[in-house]
Amino acid sequence: MLLFFIIGITVLISVYAFQNQQFLAKSLFYPYRVKHHKEYSRIITHMFIHADWAHLIFNMFSLYFLGQILFVSFSNYFGEESAIIHFVILYFFGGIFASFFPYARNHENPNYSSLGASGAVSSVVFAAILWNPTMKLALLFLPIPIPAYIFGPLYLAFEYFALRRGRGNIAHDAHIGGALFGIVYVLLIEPNKGSEFVQLIFN
Repeated sequence: MLLFFIIGITVLISVYAFQNQQFLAKSLFYPYRVKHHKEYSRIITHMFIHADWAHLIFNMFSLYFLGQILFVSFSNYFGEESAIIHFVILYFFGGIFASFFPYARNHENPNYSSLGASGAVSSVVFAAILWNPTMKLALLFLPIPIPAYIFGPLYLAFEYFALRRGRGNIAHDAHIGGALFGIVYVLLIEPNKGSEFVQLIFN
């Protein structure tokens, strides 16, 4: 239910933003305005809007499939009530934490803005990878399923090199920030997951 609620709200707000450019402009993550105009709400509102249908669908499908796996895992381990709390913290604080990286790099750049739930989704994806490292994952450009403990490091390496190249309109730094939050959060609530992951890589 929680997952459907997050997805439903995000889709509704994103669709509204598609049709209302003024609302979209007020919701963007705009580090310069956050710092110089104290528009702190943008740190949260940008997670509910997307650039287009492809952006929205990719994020929500990723959230649905990996989020469902993670929520069931949390429920089985902690119980459903605690799972809800952990998931809410992971998603929303992951999205907020992910914004720190582009903020640090662009708070003096009046031309930079970003939007989307990618940082929050990345937090969920990497928490799911660390919690279930042997599950198989694939991407559209890499349709061959591979174990999550291999997929995760490869994806982070891709994001890092894409960030270094500095081309395109994708917030790779937010993806990395969200991923780091997801990893750290899992290590805080169940430290053994870290040692299990390392053993899989080196065995």
